[in-house]
Amino acid sequence: MPGAGLRQLVSLAMPPGEEFLAAFDEAWRADHGVLPLDPHAPAAARKRVIAAMRPDQPLDDGVALVIATSGSTGEPKGAQLSRAAIEAAVRATHARIGQEPDDVWLSCLPWHHIGGLAVMLRSRLLGIPLLVHDRFDVDRFARADATLTSLVPTQLVGLLEAGVDLCRFRAILLGGAAAPEDLLARARAAGANVVTTYGMSETAGGCVYDGRPLDGVDVCVRDNGRLAIRGPMLMSGYRLRADLTARALIDGWLVTNDLGKVSTDGRVSVAGRADDVIVTGGENVVADEVAAVIRRHPAVREAAVVGVPDDRWGERVVAGVAGQVELAELRDWCSASLPKASLPRQVIQVGELPYLASGKLDRLAVRVIASAG
Repeated sequence: MPGAGLRQLVSLAMPPGEEFLAAFDEAWRADHGVLPLDPHAPAAARKRVIAAMRPDQPLDDGVALVIATSGSTGEPKGAQLSRAAIEAAVRATHARIGQEPDDVWLSCLPWHHIGGLAVMLRSRLLGIPLLVHDRFDVDRFARADATLTSLVPTQLVGLLEAGVDLCRFRAILLGGAAAPEDLLARARAAGANVVTTYGMSETAGGCVYDGRPLDGVDVCVRDNGRLAIRGPMLMSGYRLRADLTARALIDGWLVTNDLGKVSTDGRVSVAGRADDVIVTGGENVVADEVAAVIRRHPAVREAAVVGVPDDRWGERVVAGVAGQVELAELRDWCSASLPKASLPRQVIQVGELPYLASGKLDRLAVRVIASAG
């Protein structure tokens, strides 16, 4: 632990559990900031994050938490959150989902990602009992006595396939990645109260629930089509990266990399990431919109769409598919919903798509697979 009187960034490379909680509490009591690290990552990967976050450097005033995130670039950057921002996020969540005397939070997501850490923080700041699973296990989850939890879509799929009773949960927050409509329909048909969430490390977790911004949160669309967010839970900036901060925080708004829309009644919808727009033959194709159509094909379990360099088209649209479907059939399926430029020009069949520990699709890995195919 750093010396007394100096605010420092304390890195914690521990699995979720009592040891982490004790170290976290000690750091906050001493008014230090915390940098959670993946305890299971290779040593070289942890060193890379630490080198970018520089725990030996002074900590900005008010910073209580730094979440390392690489987005889709692979470059580590640290979203700095104050205690006020964290508390605002915690209270806004429970203002939306409520708080009951018998509530128990079940944590089964990694704590080096904001989605998992937010569960612990809600418990800590509001005094709600916490049940901690250091890793996700379907059988263990099925036996857990809790009323609230946060999941990513792949976990929800596993629970439904195993026939786990989800009705006992008062709310299941689902985030980390876009949830296919058919998955939500299956979960709700099984009696699960699933609440879809949209947010990121820079907003201290989910700030839009079921398409509706939480209390105190404003969302708008910039001229370039990107969603921008304003609210008390925003980060103060990226650690030691004034250049990135200046591009992300503009006039009190966080300008995201997500493309989306806000309806006249305030409902937010996310189309995909701006950096996942494929430019093919001079046309812009939003990869996530194509993937959403492909996922509705009855022979497809999972799908991801990426752009791969192509001498003729600039980029060609490539679909990575878990399932058995031929290119001609898939193009015919997509043509009913998408313009010609959006139709995939190549299909690569895989057993499973690669995912990060946060539950997000590993887009870099998908691009490597697509390029090799």
